[in-house]
Amino acid sequence: MAEQERKQIPPKAPDDPSSDLGFGRVVSSQRELRLLNRDGSFNVQRRGRGLRSFLAYSNLVSTTWSRFFLFVAVVYLTLNGCFALLYDACGTGGLVNTLDTGIYSPFLKAFFFSIHTSATIGYGSTVPVGLATNILVALESVVSLLGLAVVTGLVFARFSRPVADILFSQKAVMSWIGNLRAFQFRIINTRNNQIIDLHVRLLVSRFETNASGAAVRRYYPLNLERESVVFFPLSWTIVHIIDKDSPLYGVTQDELCASGAEFLILLTGMDETFSQVVNTRSSYRASEIIWDAKFTDIFVYDPEGRMAGIDMKRFHDTAPFSTPP
Repeated sequence: MAEQERKQIPPKAPDDPSSDLGFGRVVSSQRELRLLNRDGSFNVQRRGRGLRSFLAYSNLVSTTWSRFFLFVAVVYLTLNGCFALLYDACGTGGLVNTLDTGIYSPFLKAFFFSIHTSATIGYGSTVPVGLATNILVALESVVSLLGLAVVTGLVFARFSRPVADILFSQKAVMSWIGNLRAFQFRIINTRNNQIIDLHVRLLVSRFETNASGAAVRRYYPLNLERESVVFFPLSWTIVHIIDKDSPLYGVTQDELCASGAEFLILLTGMDETFSQVVNTRSSYRASEIIWDAKFTDIFVYDPEGRMAGIDMKRFHDTAPFSTPP
């Protein structure tokens, strides 16, 4: 009977405040841990994945440029070092200098000959002699051609991959709209590509005390003044009005900070150039919110009063905004 009753328990609704959004119970219980960094990355680290996971195509395409170039340089030098050892193993007569190169170390001579071979430079200062050495030259030429093709494909994929390079304001603000408070932040597309049909989801995460007296993290979706725009050529100030239906209604600045509140943002839109969906993420913690403030005007006008552009230098600027009487 008890087993039948357990089967009749309905599943949690997707918008249930107790849902962890995929962060998991362990991560959600960490009060000092930021769930989502400002650059959209997560604080959860994957360890013990091994070299095979690092060499995955998706990782090589999405990793940072500095790590990518470091990886290419390490692989390039390692392969040439391995072929240099093989050339050196062919004996002193395997590589013969046709002129004085100033390099008398057998390994260094073989190493630089390997670089000349893999890069198809062919100075002619060092030539291979013997069957074994020439077989190694043929093998290295195939490996270098395949390596060049792979690196070229990865570089092209990294350049052609559509990315939503959307800039978020450094701070969010608690402003006023009429006699109601409003949580606001500002975004802008920093690239010349056009993003259309841009949608935004905003949630707030905070710790609350449950019936047993334990502090648990809850997640609440926040209604927005506008959840999407068809076109995104200018900046967009995203606004959540804190009315009686808002989970933030009546919450003070001290209460918001004490609850470890974090505002989670997900933006999804269509990149018009590639006709592919792009997304980006960010978050604001309670300490990154300026109260009783508003964003300054960033529009630039011509002498006739017509809007002529946007001044990016003022994008993050805020100004005090007095509370209503």
